[in-house]
Amino acid sequence: MTTTLPQMFRVRQLFDGPRVDDVPAEVERQLAALNLQERISPGQSVAVSCGSRGIANIHLIIKAIAGHLNGIGAEPFIVPAMGSHGGGTAEGQRAVIESYGVTEEFVGCPIRSSMETVVVCETDEGFPVHFDRTAYEADHVVVCNRVKPHTNFVGEIESGLMKMMLIGLGKHAGAKIYHRAILDYSFGQIVRSVGRRVLKQCSIVAGVALVENSYDETARIAAVAPEEFEQREKELLVSAKKWMPRLLLREVDLLLIDRIGKNISGTGMDTNVIGRKFSDSDVDGEEMADVRRIVIRGLTPESHGNATGIGIADFCKTRLVEEMDVEATQINCLTGGSPSGAKVPIHYETDRQLLDMALPTIGLTEPQDAKMQWIQDTLHLREIECSAAYLEEAQGRDDLEILTELRDLPLDEEGNLPDWEAAPALV
Repeated sequence: MTTTLPQMFRVRQLFDGPRVDDVPAEVERQLAALNLQERISPGQSVAVSCGSRGIANIHLIIKAIAGHLNGIGAEPFIVPAMGSHGGGTAEGQRAVIESYGVTEEFVGCPIRSSMETVVVCETDEGFPVHFDRTAYEADHVVVCNRVKPHTNFVGEIESGLMKMMLIGLGKHAGAKIYHRAILDYSFGQIVRSVGRRVLKQCSIVAGVALVENSYDETARIAAVAPEEFEQREKELLVSAKKWMPRLLLREVDLLLIDRIGKNISGTGMDTNVIGRKFSDSDVDGEEMADVRRIVIRGLTPESHGNATGIGIADFCKTRLVEEMDVEATQINCLTGGSPSGAKVPIHYETDRQLLDMALPTIGLTEPQDAKMQWIQDTLHLREIECSAAYLEEAQGRDDLEILTELRDLPLDEEGNLPDWEAAPALV
């Protein structure tokens, strides 16, 4: 069955939000204000956490943190901190951060990757608190992470420094038990219960919290004293929610996503953007987008085969299934308490087949009249492709800039679209 596909036009989404122009200088300025030389003696070791997300400028930030610590006479080293990502292996986790440019040569200090943990205590809820052994054995720990809305939970504290102390530095063993606990208790209770014990018993000396704007740029860097983690994270989350990327055209019959990946989001694609935060297959009325069908085309190389979140999609391209490291994906989804995230959706070899099969499932709307959007991924939403059904609305919006005339989808002779990297040719 061949359908009549909608024509498309490109728009630039216009967002508000600040940007840090000199990232290393701002890291240095923020850390200098903490006067860490009063807490860290010359020659003492300092573990610096580095996670698996594709954080803007993460290599520069980690290097600047290490540089500051070296400058006060400390001996920093980097600890990959990402729960079960990287296939749940020390080698895999090291490879992940190195793929972001965080190498020993660049940052100027060692990387010590291990999956071994220490059980430091037990929570009031009755489960053990795990912490990376190499970090625990250091004299001090600096926690670095991006503050942003969580993909599954809502609260005053979501994803940031506190979560990094649980899932990231808890490694695979900690991540497994904490995600199980979250099914019986609230996320807010668990993150505070574990986080407060880690702060008290694991020599946390500082945090470096990062907030990004809607264009995947560093918007704010905040060095935070450990006793201020909770309060500062609440404040930073307000800004993160305000500045995060989103689909300004909220109602979507079919969302075509070029790629998912762990460097894009913990769930492969940010559920805050696509509107599947509370259910893999349905949309809550309070969410930022109302997307009826999700179609995925591929996986980022930086994800190293981890296709967590593939199960959220309704359809996908067969190449995504072939790129998927099944074991790594299953480990990550089971550890995170979301086995549905590893399910394989209906898939087809070509983009033409995908659209022919998916568009008739959107309801009574004819395929050529569908509200369809095509995006690179949920982190990069500066420019998107929109179907003709949006044209009149887009013409009346001051937060959208129309870049092209209507034109057909650029399918080749085999029925495939170009990857988004070639998208400038479409403008």
